[in-house]
Amino acid sequence: MHPNPSFRNTTDVHSWKLVSKTSFGTLVQSTSGFPKISHVPFLLSTCRSFIELHLVRSNPMARVDVWEAIPTTLIINGPDGYISPDWYGMDDQVPTWNYVAVHLTGQLVRLDEQALEPLLVRLSDHFETQLLPKPIWTMEKMSEDIKLKMMRHILPFKFEISELHSTWKLGQNKQEQARLDAANALANHVPELAKLMNDLPQ
Repeated sequence: MHPNPSFRNTTDVHSWKLVSKTSFGTLVQSTSGFPKISHVPFLLSTCRSFIELHLVRSNPMARVDVWEAIPTTLIINGPDGYISPDWYGMDDQVPTWNYVAVHLTGQLVRLDEQALEPLLVRLSDHFETQLLPKPIWTMEKMSEDIKLKMMRHILPFKFEISELHSTWKLGQNKQEQARLDAANALANHVPELAKLMNDLPQ
């Protein structure tokens, strides 16, 4: 997380909305060697206390016993983009990169394999409903043999959330007009980030 407190004043409600909307992130676990890293789609619980996901059985993160809990960080990225010093309309500025990132810390817990199929149903339904009016794909469209073969290769997990930290680096450390000028210049390149810079989430 960025150390400048001006980038860390956005209320958690915006960060939770980003987590729920994105539903894709990077799991990181510390080890004695290189860290373990996995990129995963996920489903945030309505109570915001845990996340549901699955991992490929051969993934090093998945090689734990049922109900074993491992300290883990989940990183969710929002919009990001390069900011040219020319856009501020001020002298003696330097290039920078604006971005949004949320870090969730907690415990990654392997679930019993009986939890897998209901989890997969919830996950696919979550993403399929975002594609409406496309007819929703369901697991019933798979043959039983193919479904079982697929499920043999993956394991269900729950990520129990203990803390949320976020950085919303949107030029809050600049004069307001300079930030707005940069946002307007950025609009043709990264419109979602420019919108946040124009209308800072509180």
